[in-house]
Amino acid sequence: MKILIIGGNGTIGKKVTQYFKTKYDVLIGGRTSGDVIIDISQSHSIENALKQVGKLDSIICIAGEAKWDTFDNLTENDFYIGLKSKLMGQVNLVRIGRKYLNKKGSITLSTGILADDPVEKTTSAAMVNGAIHSFVKAVNLEIENEIRVNVVSLGMVEDAYEKYKDYFPGHNPVPMVKAVNAYKKV
Repeated sequence: MKILIIGGNGTIGKKVTQYFKTKYDVLIGGRTSGDVIIDISQSHSIENALKQVGKLDSIICIAGEAKWDTFDNLTENDFYIGLKSKLMGQVNLVRIGRKYLNKKGSITLSTGILADDPVEKTTSAAMVNGAIHSFVKAVNLEIENEIRVNVVSLGMVEDAYEKYKDYFPGHNPVPMVKAVNAYKKV
């Protein structure tokens, strides 16, 4: 099985990649480093990267940006960061990526707890995460070639706890083994 993990060098991606590399042929995609350079906010970058790697059995995306700030401070352009990167980046990954998947392949996208349990300064990220959930439900009604589109939605993971704990008061960090299991499950 050949898998492309976009964001495979990130906090969650490292652990997910570590697991899948023990069982499968894994390629890491990233904006600045990895086996293949891919910027999901740019359709041409997605197309070029997938042409380079060829046919795949699975694409896992653990990438995408959104602006964090108070609603009063967010500009229209701030909202476009999440719309272009995390939302349309993952939508375009499905739109383009399906052509590079073998029959019965899968694409796994990533969102987060903010879609259902937002905290202050996350209006843009929460909006994008909720939109991805709806997109996955709808696209699975139409996608062909027996391809599955999944989404993993995690809370704050324990490896990011120190960095983000002040943003998530009262949230219990998700153990990394549980985070990896979410990607294994799909």
